[in-house]
Amino acid sequence: PREAAAMDPQQRLVLELTWEALEDAAIVPASLRGSRTAVFVGTLRDDYTNLLYQYGDEAVTQHTMAGVNRGVIAGRVSYHLGLRGPSLTVDSAQSSSLVAVHLACESLRSGESTTAVVAGVNLNLLAENATTEERFGALSPDGVSYTFDARANGFVPGEGGGVVVLKPLSAALADGNRIHGVIRGTAVNNDGAADGLTVPSGTAQEQLIREAHRRSGLGPNERVQYVELHGTGTPVGDPVEAAALGAALGADRTGADGALRV
Repeated sequence: PREAAAMDPQQRLVLELTWEALEDAAIVPASLRGSRTAVFVGTLRDDYTNLLYQYGDEAVTQHTMAGVNRGVIAGRVSYHLGLRGPSLTVDSAQSSSLVAVHLACESLRSGESTTAVVAGVNLNLLAENATTEERFGALSPDGVSYTFDARANGFVPGEGGGVVVLKPLSAALADGNRIHGVIRGTAVNNDGAADGLTVPSGTAQEQLIREAHRRSGLGPNERVQYVELHGTGTPVGDPVEAAALGAALGADRTGADGALRV
């Protein structure tokens, strides 16, 4: 109980969601003990740590160091389930969860791991975060995100968590797992030297979309039909994303059948 009391709620949430995800995939958690199952977690906040330290030294116990360390979010899953594959927490800001998915796919493809648990978690526990985002100029004063809209004036922060279980398709079919979808290809890059540290690069985004498309092995007659947008709802980010999508995926699309839905 004392160890649990010292845990960042993000650790507890990922533990619970991992168990639920394994059940949903028709995988008995105990069957993974000792296996090369990897854990990749995307997260970016240390709110609980900052909140805890506001109460001074008396709030710190022998369990605090492990309880508030972001790296332990992944490590605790591996510990409780006895997993022997790679286990790490990724912070690449807003892209953390998808970068974790990419790393998991690479680990599976290389044979480094046989199964991968991928989580994304974010809990907003400090009001100061909203102040930081508002003064940066990214927070919508209306409390509404008008993505790809002339009214776009910022995003609205959310919180929660999610976990997916990944395996090579052949292994998932052979093991009788419940399959919700197939990841054809993934890719990661960086804007590099753009117009500003936080200003998105349309060129880099277009290159990334093309690379992910290439890695997916889509044939000449296969088209992407739907894209889940980053959708910051900002006057700077939205036009850049729209232009990159159009350049990478918009060629030779005509009529309703050729529409790219977002």
